[in-house]
Amino acid sequence: MASVVSSLKSPSAGSSASAESRTSRVTRDSAWVRWTLTAVALLFLTGFLVLPLAAVFAEALRKGLGVYFHSLIESDALAAIRLTLIASAISVPANVVFGIAAAWAITKFQFRGKNVLITLIDLPFAVSPVISGLIYVLVFGLQGWYGQYLNAEHPWFPALQSWLVDQDFKIIFAVPGIVLATTFVTFPFVARELIPLMQAQGSDEEFAALTLGASGWQIFRHVTLPNIKWGLFYGVILCNARAMGEFGAVSVVSGHIRGETNTIPLHVEILYNEYNFTAAFAMASILALLAIFTLILKSVVEWRYAGSRAA
Repeated sequence: MASVVSSLKSPSAGSSASAESRTSRVTRDSAWVRWTLTAVALLFLTGFLVLPLAAVFAEALRKGLGVYFHSLIESDALAAIRLTLIASAISVPANVVFGIAAAWAITKFQFRGKNVLITLIDLPFAVSPVISGLIYVLVFGLQGWYGQYLNAEHPWFPALQSWLVDQDFKIIFAVPGIVLATTFVTFPFVARELIPLMQAQGSDEEFAALTLGASGWQIFRHVTLPNIKWGLFYGVILCNARAMGEFGAVSVVSGHIRGETNTIPLHVEILYNEYNFTAAFAMASILALLAIFTLILKSVVEWRYAGSRAA
């Protein structure tokens, strides 16, 4: 009986072993292919990532640490750093609130116009940043709606017009325009990170909490937010990196007023055009350090998120 069983099992065992051998031969490349692909990847990373990054710090430190730090504490440099931090400090929290609300509405509810909302969220990815900055100039410039409102003889809200004129409140070529442009180009990041995550998680836990009598705010705080915290943190990292490094839209609405409306990327451009290479690369090193820090945070978040998914 045992011989019969073994004879019956042997063909399937042999076929499975042969299938595994064929699979291993198909999926396993020869040594020279592996080494060639690895060498090409390393050469590409070295040429396009490592060497430019090393060149930034080499140029920034060419004249010594004293010149390097002096370039960073110069008044115009400090003003550029301050304005960049202000724009990021306003735009990132605004995008977090919008991203969470949009992801919550899209993934937890059914309503008309959902696809239109998703398309509008993706709009900054499709529109050039220069065009988005130009739109703000056309709307809030002197010849746009805002400028015409300030010069209108019969405005809808005379008190508001008088206050804006008395305060000399400017949007274009001022801080509000930079904040608006930065917010526009960065608002898809948080929403686009949360929407697929919340769709994958589903709504079963929210329905269970609702059945147990929890309110909407309690469901969000105790169920939804803990489930999306790592994805939210990941979206905030990407949003902040884009906000600090944005050039196109901010360049259009800033006016390049030195010490007032220049962010770090714009200040780097001005210094480089003036052939002040050491100061330009010193400011660029701040953005490079930000990129490195962003990659480290991104790796940590991905590791923690993978661990939480596995748990």
